[in-house]
Amino acid sequence: MAFIHDNFLLETTEAQSLYHKYAADEPILDYHSHLPPKDIAENRRFANLFEIWLEGDHYKWRAMRANGVSEPYCTGDATPYEKFLAFAKTVPYTLRNPLYHWTHLELKRYFGIDELLNESNAEAIWNKTTAMLATDELRVWGIFEKFQVKAVCTTDDPADDLSWHAAIAKSGCPAKVYPTFRPDNPLNIHRPEVFLPWLDKLYEVSGQSIDSFADFLKALRQRHDAFHAAGCRLSDHGLNRCLADFCEEEEAAEIFAKAREGGEVTPEELQRYSSFMMLFFGRLDAEKGWTKQLHLGARRSVNSSAFERLGADKGFDSIGDLQQGDALAAYLDAMSRADALPKMVLYNLNPSDNYLFATMAGNFQDGETAGKIQFGSGWWFLDQKEAMEWQMNALSNCGLFSRFIGMLTDSRSFMSFPRHEYFRRVLCNLVGGDVAKGLLPNDEELVGGMVRRICFANARDFLKLEL
Repeated sequence: MAFIHDNFLLETTEAQSLYHKYAADEPILDYHSHLPPKDIAENRRFANLFEIWLEGDHYKWRAMRANGVSEPYCTGDATPYEKFLAFAKTVPYTLRNPLYHWTHLELKRYFGIDELLNESNAEAIWNKTTAMLATDELRVWGIFEKFQVKAVCTTDDPADDLSWHAAIAKSGCPAKVYPTFRPDNPLNIHRPEVFLPWLDKLYEVSGQSIDSFADFLKALRQRHDAFHAAGCRLSDHGLNRCLADFCEEEEAAEIFAKAREGGEVTPEELQRYSSFMMLFFGRLDAEKGWTKQLHLGARRSVNSSAFERLGADKGFDSIGDLQQGDALAAYLDAMSRADALPKMVLYNLNPSDNYLFATMAGNFQDGETAGKIQFGSGWWFLDQKEAMEWQMNALSNCGLFSRFIGMLTDSRSFMSFPRHEYFRRVLCNLVGGDVAKGLLPNDEELVGGMVRRICFANARDFLKLEL
């Protein structure tokens, strides 16, 4: 039997029935990704497996480095085939790492390859996949059709002019593609080498002079409006922990003015200014009925020498151990008291905080919007079988699992759509196992209906995207 078979990960007959009847054929709404809008607009054709599979994949780089592969074959100047061969040599050593599952699921679903990737068959697989990638079926739009992708939300800076999204909207792309408002750069006032050039970009795209803090907020509101006009209904923030050291607008304006002149911003000033801005962004989202996403708990660029040589997002990040509860509670409470709490998805990266996040979400349900505050699916280091189960169990025990909006790829790769299948198999195995043990009723319509909604309809109805 092939490693990836019809009942992969499905350990009971109940799980198998749930998956094949209620989950397998549901379409995909990938509401958080880092896919490049340019590649979608141009319906990119990928030359080889490196371009579609290894390019920018820090999961693979981490495994390769751990296997003794030197940097030229990860992020360096080795040829695409040399990098692929280095990864192929690494794959047999990834047993019990989620990469082993993902690698073979992706080879199966995109190329029909049942072989286990290794050094001996790497060249043959490279040649076969290169030929298949030359077909229209595996260009970007063909991939969307192949995997029934109804909508994709990208991740975009407020200073992005959204021209690629405008091009997509006018094209024949079979999926809806919407931007997501990601205002990380407005919080970078402590890094003048980043903040000041970005401020110039914001001025150019908004057409709004930025001589004061009021001008700055006006320009950000203008961009928020432009994103909304382009179909955006979600924002996103990547933070180590929530920001809740609030100050008044007058103090935030003084700190901004110092940063605008290139002055040094202290850590305390950064916290107070950023906390003010997070309330501002929350109000914008609430006014328009958007969903705000908070990705909390990462410790980024831990290896400082690697960061200096290679830059960010190269695979030198880890789970953080910062205390999350007090600040998260204060932030949610401040927005609630101001009647400005938008729908939210809270993503946690430290599994020890799963129950904290699950119970915190329950504190701010409003009795009007079902599942208004979501405990989001397993993120980054936690988007694998065991940690997905942890997240789903915490949500089930502390909230309404039936209202869960399910999985996303959080990926820069067009090879990642089988992550939805992987999640659905884990979901059905977990729920089907409960049915087999008598922990849930053996009522396929009841339980299967919940599974089906988690796969697609809950996210569709919650996010209010035009599909």
